[in-house]
Amino acid sequence: MGKLSNWLGELKNLEQLDLSHNQLQGSIPNLIGNLSNLHSLNLRNNQLSGTLTEQHFWKLSNLEYLYIDSNSFRLDVSSNWTPPFQLRYLFMGSCHIGPTFPAWLQSQKDLQYLDLSNASISSSIPNWFWNISSNLEYLILSHNQLQGKLPNSNIGEFLPNLYFLSFSGNGITGTIPDSIGHLTSLGVIDFSSNTLTGSIPSTINNCFSLNVLDLGNNNLSGMIPKSLDQLQQLKSLHLNHNKLSGELPSSLRNLTGLDILDLSYNNLSGQIPAWIGTAFPNLVILNLRSNMFSGRLPSLLSNLSSLHVLDLAQNNLMGEIPVTLVELKAMDQDHNMSISSLYDNRSSYRYEERLIVITKGLTLEYTRTLSLVVSIDLSDNNLSGEFPEGITKLFGLMLLNLSMNHIIGRIPESISKLRQLSSLDLSSNKLFGSIPSSMSLLSSLGYLNLSNNNFSDKIPFIGQMSTFTESAFAGNPNLCGAPLVKKCQDEGKDKSVEDKIDSGFVDQWFYLSIGLGFAVGILVPYFV
Repeated sequence: MGKLSNWLGELKNLEQLDLSHNQLQGSIPNLIGNLSNLHSLNLRNNQLSGTLTEQHFWKLSNLEYLYIDSNSFRLDVSSNWTPPFQLRYLFMGSCHIGPTFPAWLQSQKDLQYLDLSNASISSSIPNWFWNISSNLEYLILSHNQLQGKLPNSNIGEFLPNLYFLSFSGNGITGTIPDSIGHLTSLGVIDFSSNTLTGSIPSTINNCFSLNVLDLGNNNLSGMIPKSLDQLQQLKSLHLNHNKLSGELPSSLRNLTGLDILDLSYNNLSGQIPAWIGTAFPNLVILNLRSNMFSGRLPSLLSNLSSLHVLDLAQNNLMGEIPVTLVELKAMDQDHNMSISSLYDNRSSYRYEERLIVITKGLTLEYTRTLSLVVSIDLSDNNLSGEFPEGITKLFGLMLLNLSMNHIIGRIPESISKLRQLSSLDLSSNKLFGSIPSSMSLLSSLGYLNLSNNNFSDKIPFIGQMSTFTESAFAGNPNLCGAPLVKKCQDEGKDKSVEDKIDSGFVDQWFYLSIGLGFAVGILVPYFV
């Protein structure tokens, strides 16, 4: 905590200044521009603010590494400014650079790392930018308001060493150019949250080094290319929230290194293939939510021994829930996965895994806390059969949603074993019988929905169960007791018995008092 002092500008021989990851406040003194020998300036991850002008850089001719990201600077330089330096690493994420694309970048021919994320740039990307530096390895322009289309030219010729490419969270339109396949060194492609259209180009299979492919939240259509199976290094595949159709190509089974497969919110159809359960031994997240998959759940899903998140909600699945789900080994433990361990340091740099989870009646996006999620969501299908008691052996389970199906039977007393459970939704099924009193022991349970079933008898309104309102039990006409208005019959009987006891007690005292009064009336005159 504190501010930068003017005396920093007097350290004429200073070559490296690293004040990162502190709680520095205030602005950068202009005199820092006098440090002509400065080779590296790192002020990232502070609480610095203020305006940076040309004067802050005017003698920094030896500067090669500039890290001022994760602050609140505003850059104010002329449109024809030519910096005195040639940077190799430039990190200005979260600095206000826009609205126009910074023309001074055109002079930076040695760039290897460039991060201008969340920089308030709202213009299109100029054509000259793609020929900025043949040394460029990391290009991060995410979370701006960039417009226009990706170039159709052979950008692989200009950027042969590009490894990390992120344009996520912008307004880029048009199609993904076939020339993307010429960027053969790419390890991460993140084009998520734009308005891209057209199909996924088959040439993308030439990006043999890909670890992460994130095309989620666009308007892509067509089928999933069969040629994706060439991406043997792929660990994370996000094609969610698009308009993709057709069946899952069997060639995907060759992506044996997958950790995350998110195909949710598309128009995919056909059956969920059994090979999913055997092809991906390291799969941590399987999200096929909100598609048009039909048929039965393959029992081989139980072979996914690393699985922490299984979301097959909002499809047309039928039949019983496989009893083999109890064999999901990663869910029967109380430890959590480490998402950061999914990738090596290079590919995970600046790419943050994220997942939309519907829980507690809310839509939540998990990013850094994704490692805390252990969930099964099979809601809004046509599943039938009895409540799968084996699920109660998945001791690490935190979120369970089986709502809007045709499941029958009773909730087993053994559900109390799910001590990590924070959200349970069994609403809109055909469950019956008493609600087990053991549920009062679920001390982590923060959301419960048992509405619209055929439960009966008195609600065990004790312990954790006493924290839920009437809405959690609504639509069960044979349920009674708090928090419902409807009283149980035995409660009425007990009240009647109490009234009779009380009434009898009063009557006895009434007659006893009369008797005592009569005796006193006779005996008092006698003693007088």
